[in-house]
Amino acid sequence: MRPDARFHGIQDDFRAPYARDRDRIIHSGSFRKLEYKTQVFLNQEGDFFRTRLTHSLEVSQIARSIAAELSLREPLAEAIALAHDLGHTPFGHVGGDTLDECLKQDGHANGFEHNFQSFRVVTALEKRYRTFDGLNLTFATLEGILKHSYPYKKAFLPKWIDTAFDLTMHPSVEAMIVDRADEIAYMSHDIDDGAHSGLISFDTLRGNPLIAEILQKVYDEGIDERDDEMFRYRFSSHFINHLVYSMLAYSQPRVAAAAPERLPSSEPLPIGFEPALETEIKKLKKLLYRDLYQHKKILRHMFAGKQAIRGLYAALTAEPKMMPEYFFAQTDSRAHHRVVADYIASMSDRFAMKLYNELYGRI
Repeated sequence: MRPDARFHGIQDDFRAPYARDRDRIIHSGSFRKLEYKTQVFLNQEGDFFRTRLTHSLEVSQIARSIAAELSLREPLAEAIALAHDLGHTPFGHVGGDTLDECLKQDGHANGFEHNFQSFRVVTALEKRYRTFDGLNLTFATLEGILKHSYPYKKAFLPKWIDTAFDLTMHPSVEAMIVDRADEIAYMSHDIDDGAHSGLISFDTLRGNPLIAEILQKVYDEGIDERDDEMFRYRFSSHFINHLVYSMLAYSQPRVAAAAPERLPSSEPLPIGFEPALETEIKKLKKLLYRDLYQHKKILRHMFAGKQAIRGLYAALTAEPKMMPEYFFAQTDSRAHHRVVADYIASMSDRFAMKLYNELYGRI
C-alpha cells in the first residue's frame, strides 16, 4: 500500500489526502474532548493553563513550521500532531498509568498505553461511517500516530500491526518532527504555566545553561521579571525559536542525506539536536520533574485523579450497565474490561470527577 493510500476506497475530493486527514481529526469527538483534558494542571485550575487541546495546537504549529522549512509534507506533520494525544485519559499521564495498573491488577496483561489508544481512537473507536470503523485516515498519518515515540515495538500490539506497519522501521521524517515538536511545546508551556502558578521560578531554572541563555535574550530586550506576563511570553518565544532553529541546523543536512523515506529503527534519527544541546534538554527535563511535576500541589491533584480513575474502573467493571448504551452494547462482543477502559479514557477531567463524585461522594 502506498503511504498516501486510504484503507477504504478512493473518492473525488478537493482536498489533498493529508489535509483531509487533518479535517477528519479536527471534526472528531475525541479531538473536541481534548479541551477538557489535563496537560499538567487540572482543567478546573483556571482558564490560563494549557489543556491537551491547546498543547496539540502548539505542537501542530511547531511541527508545521519545521516541516515547511525542511521542504517536507507540512499537512502530514500537522495531521499527526493534531492526533497524537487523542488516546490520553483524563488527569494527564497519571490517569493513563493508573488505568494501566487497574487493567493489569485485574489480570489483563496488555494494560493501557496512550499512543496505541490514540491509534485505536482513529481506527476503531470513532464511528463516522456505516460500513467500517474509524476516521479513514491515510497510512502515513496512522503510522505517525502509532509510532509517536520510540520504541515502536510493544509486546501487547496485535500481530497485524507489526505486519502492516513494520515496527522495525522508523516512521516518516514528518512523524519524527512531531515527536520533537511535542517535546519543545510541553517544555515551553510547562515552564510558562509553572511560573504563572508560582510553583516554579526562573531563579530555580536559571541554573540550567539552556535556560540561562534564553533568559539573557529576554533581559537584552530590556524586560525583567517585574513585567510578569510579557517576560513569560518573551521567554517562551525565545525558547521555542532557539530550539526550532537549533533543530533545523542539525537536521537539515541529515534529512537531505537520508535518501530512503523509511529508515530501520536501528539507524539514528535524522531529526534532533547537537549532542551538547540534547544533554542540556535532558537536564532541564529532570529539573522540571523534580521541582514542578513533583510539586506537592500537583501531586495532590494527581492523587485525586488516581482515586477517580480507580473508583470509576471498579464501579463500571462491577456494573457495566452504568455506562452509556453505546458502550454497554459493546460488552456483548468485546471483553467488558476493555470497553470500560475505553469509556474512561474518553472522559474529560470534569466529567470523570463529576461521575466519581456522583458515585462515591466528593473528594
